[in-house]
Amino acid sequence: MPTLPPGVVINDPKNLDFVFRNEATFGKGEFFKSRSSDLFGHGIINADGELWKVQRKAGLQFLNNANLKVLADVALPRDLQTTVRELYDLDVNKPVDLEAVLLSLTTKLMGRMAYDMDMSSAQDFSQAFEYASSATGRRFQNPLWRVTEPIIARKLKKSLATVKRFGQEIVANAVDKRDKKDEKADGRLAGISGSLINALLDEIPDHQVVADAALNYLSAGRDTTAQGLTWAFYTLIRHPHVVSLIRREIETEGAEEALTADPWADDYESLRPNSLPYTTAVFYEVLRLYPPVPIEMKQCQTDTTLPDGTFLPKSSVVLWCPWAINRSERIWGEDAEKFLPERWLQDGKLLTKSQSEYPVFNGGARVCLGNKMAESISVMVLAKLVVFFDFEDCQGGYRFSRNSLTLPMKGGLPVWARARRATADM
Repeated sequence: MPTLPPGVVINDPKNLDFVFRNEATFGKGEFFKSRSSDLFGHGIINADGELWKVQRKAGLQFLNNANLKVLADVALPRDLQTTVRELYDLDVNKPVDLEAVLLSLTTKLMGRMAYDMDMSSAQDFSQAFEYASSATGRRFQNPLWRVTEPIIARKLKKSLATVKRFGQEIVANAVDKRDKKDEKADGRLAGISGSLINALLDEIPDHQVVADAALNYLSAGRDTTAQGLTWAFYTLIRHPHVVSLIRREIETEGAEEALTADPWADDYESLRPNSLPYTTAVFYEVLRLYPPVPIEMKQCQTDTTLPDGTFLPKSSVVLWCPWAINRSERIWGEDAEKFLPERWLQDGKLLTKSQSEYPVFNGGARVCLGNKMAESISVMVLAKLVVFFDFEDCQGGYRFSRNSLTLPMKGGLPVWARARRATADM
């Protein structure tokens, strides 16, 4: 196309590994930034060089092992128990959008842990971000977007303004609490509440950049995890034998007692991913078939040549599609299109794939910092909700994703939620 730089789509793991290992050669680039900067600003999703490094450093401080343990032992059990009670109290004659329920859960978690704020997925920000993400996604599909976009410019500008305003509120809240030396949450949550936004403020003097970074991390932390879980329950509804195997593993591993225990207890070792290998394998397999970020791209900062001999001049766009790579028969075998959690297990232990064969969490220097957090949240949510509820799809049929930069489900996931236990067990 005359309006586009040269580019290639790669699907060979050797080529993708080369891209992952050469961060200096393959940056975000102007092609991506020019289309996404209105939404992501100078945040980590859009950043290169030193600006990317300082934001990554702040993320590493937030996602350290001690904080992840507080997440698994305290924050998630409490919020998840609230979610279970809300589902239980719903009118049994009315369906519930499970995608909305899961987004509400991840929004609460990220709000409290990362920003020390009470956040709700019902806030104007959520709808505005969803629309802006969809509009941004269309820019990558339309080489003439600068010409055609004015048709939707008014709503897009309004949505972007709402998103930016919320980012400024996050920063203002953190600065105000710092100035007042506000008392943090009691108990073990004291060390984690607001730790990400404070790390960003420590590393970055420009508050607008801090706001951009905060919004980037919020989207990466809450949206993709909720979407992955939505596709997980959609898949489990269609594979009831897998639900039975998850419940059997929970009973066998002694995790059921922890799932039904007081959520303010401190012993959740039996709910760690390594303690529930089959449930974790279900999570891996769902993300293989429904990767929350289905398309990724970089842009060459200099002339280079891929391992297969393909020459790429400077400014070439390199695009890869995790959705397609994860369904490649060359990598996954003839059953690549089938949902088989067992492919991740050998003698009861979890197997791993290289980042270039399974690029769900990106790879190389830009590998997703929150992969362990997403794994911990997802395994516990799957286990808890499978123990307490039977879910039935209200609509049936194959589901598609909405147009977006990630993989939200079009129309949500309306389900009947049937409680399997009495209130006394909760």
